Amino acid sequence: MLNIIYQDKQIVVLNKPAGLSVLKEGWDETALFLKQTLEKKFGRIWVVHRLDKVTSGVIVFARNAEAHRHLNTQFEKREVDKTYHAIVEDYPEWNEYTARHSLHVNVGRKHRTVVDNHRGKPSETDFKVVKRWQDHSMIEAKPKTGRTHQIRAHLSAAGFPIVADILYGAEESDLITRAALHAYELSIEHPVKKEKMTFTAPYPEDFEQLIDQLDQ
Repeated sequence: MLNIIYQDKQIVVLNKPAGLSVLKEGWDETALFLKQTLEKKFGRIWVVHRLDKVTSGVIVFARNAEAHRHLNTQFEKREVDKTYHAIVEDYPEWNEYTARHSLHVNVGRKHRTVVDNHRGKPSETDFKVVKRWQDHSMIEAKPKTGRTHQIRAHLSAAGFPIVADILYGAEESDLITRAALHAYELSIEHPVKKEKMTFTAPYPEDFEQLIDQLDQ
């Protein structure tokens, strides 16, 4: 179940499967979650950042308090490089675009993130078109801030919701059963080695199958 990309005494990096929460969800006491699963293997684990339950891809955890502090500081200072790949409905005329909509998180019963210039926090995501198909496109996203659902909300606001992301305005899809968003690459400074390390998470099977279907 655990697809580990890298591990040492300081950190564990893995390719998170879609459909698994990082932390316990309050409404389902029996559901597995990633932190719990990791602690069965490694002992105590510290959460550094999160991915949405529906999102697959690269995520890093700390194995001690010092590593946790070091990594937290990098995320707070925006010294971490994060690259996501999303497959969206339609295709934009632009090749590159930066979204700067202010985002207000956890709104309403569905806990959506919405564009709100008054109550929202400054948010920024760089987008680049990687590939275009007839009715879809693959977009590389590099978030500069770390708001909940930031990429999903910014793409929706731009008019290009992620395939199957019903929460953010996408149509229901037979192509994939969850929002087609994958955390592809993460670059951090190692807490002890103090060197930049880049980790890449291969696409999961459902994401690969979606690409194959669009290529046909």
